[in-house]
Amino acid sequence: MISVAILGASGRMGALTLELVNDAANLSLHAKLNSESEISQMLGADVIVDFTLPDVSPKMVEFAIEHDQKIVVGTSGWNQNKLAGLDRLLALHPKAAVLVIPNFSIGSMLAQGFAAQAAKYFDSIEIIEAHHAGKIDSPSGTAVRTAEEISKARSGMVQPLLTGVDQRARGEVVAGIPIHSIRVQGISAKQDVLFGGDSEVLNISHEVSSLRAYSNGIRLAIEFAVSATGLHVGLDKVV
Repeated sequence: MISVAILGASGRMGALTLELVNDAANLSLHAKLNSESEISQMLGADVIVDFTLPDVSPKMVEFAIEHDQKIVVGTSGWNQNKLAGLDRLLALHPKAAVLVIPNFSIGSMLAQGFAAQAAKYFDSIEIIEAHHAGKIDSPSGTAVRTAEEISKARSGMVQPLLTGVDQRARGEVVAGIPIHSIRVQGISAKQDVLFGGDSEVLNISHEVSSLRAYSNGIRLAIEFAVSATGLHVGLDKVV
């Protein structure tokens, strides 16, 4: 039985994780924490799941590492610079593990992989991501990770659209890729990666209609984290 502590248990993704833990035969609830809870309540859990806020998550992760715990991070805001800091801290705590998962959807994981493959064949690339009106951060962690994976796939090639950095209407440029963010009611989560070529456009699109799409990925990440050590980024490192 894997005991799980949930950070941000009162939020949308935290509540989904709580439901998952309660329904799974191999998972049990160690603690559910909100903004008023003592951080020490996570101590003793086999796995911690973090769905807090971008300004809160780093403190939660640092606390978990310093106490040699395993933590699955679903909170946005973990860019390459922050991840580099985790590597340094984890080197001092070899028993700890951090899984940073920008998106727990299997379909999103596949779409991101397809985008990285396509990136080698197109020089004109932009991302449009849309989420529900209540999502407070932009661009999404999924879009940032997709841009970073596209950039990595193009290593040694000319990076696309760096001229868009100073064009405010082009969105935020991440790793050379403009990302446009939409926050409106009626949408759960949607991302399109557009690749423009000579007389053709390739659109790799993925859409989630409800939070249930993330349940399987969360369960797999928790099960993987129990025996993991070090830093793992992306659902593809789990499945």
